[in-house]
Amino acid sequence: MHNSLKSLAAGCVLAVLSHSAVAADKIVFGIALEPYPPFSEKAGNGAWSGFEPDLIKALCERMQAQCPLKEVSWDGLIPALQSSQIDVILNSLSITEEREKVIDFTAPYYQTPAMWVADKSLELVTTPEGLKGKLIGVQGSTSNATYLKAYYAKGSTLRYYNTQDDMTADLQSGRIDVMLADALTIEPIFKSAAGSGLADKGLAPKDPLFGSGIGAAVRKGDTPLREQLNTALAAIKADGTYDKIRSRYFSVDISAQ
Repeated sequence: MHNSLKSLAAGCVLAVLSHSAVAADKIVFGIALEPYPPFSEKAGNGAWSGFEPDLIKALCERMQAQCPLKEVSWDGLIPALQSSQIDVILNSLSITEEREKVIDFTAPYYQTPAMWVADKSLELVTTPEGLKGKLIGVQGSTSNATYLKAYYAKGSTLRYYNTQDDMTADLQSGRIDVMLADALTIEPIFKSAAGSGLADKGLAPKDPLFGSGIGAAVRKGDTPLREQLNTALAAIKADGTYDKIRSRYFSVDISAQ
């Protein structure tokens, strides 16, 4: 009887360990419902593609983990992470001091400057004084929005958008005068027929409000997962996988050095 009880106890321990191992091999990544091409796009059949979904797939293959994507509104990504609905945000989230107070980040996996974009015919001085009285478009809940609130809100009208596509459409139709967006998202727009009338009006100067690159976010204190992601990221950079993925979407090196 005693041996039977020991066997039963051992079996229970193995079952618990086995369950934990399975749980550790499943990492839920949050992805914003709003598309952000070429970083993320959703096909009609529900499949996600783009730089970041491809990167998630490569990282998870390296970690030998199952990584389902859970769709969440952009504004809801950090709350979803904090409430354990998702485990990781790898969705163009800038590393900023404000965000680091509530979540932890991996090393940055890409960086991009902020670019001013307007109609080709429009001459602009993109200082706060130069854009006084202008309608400025920006995607909400981004480091670009934080920058505009700090320096441009007093003299200009800021209009916030859920998607880059909506903002570009309003710029093309004249509903806003200029937009501030990540330079990498603008690159494919300039190459398209729809963006033929738009032009690069210069980059915003470096500022702490833009953060220190784009990183994957985990819950505060989840050091094991953060380091697991850092190790996988370093590995796919070293073996050329990262650059192979990057070259599908961008002609320039976007890796954070």
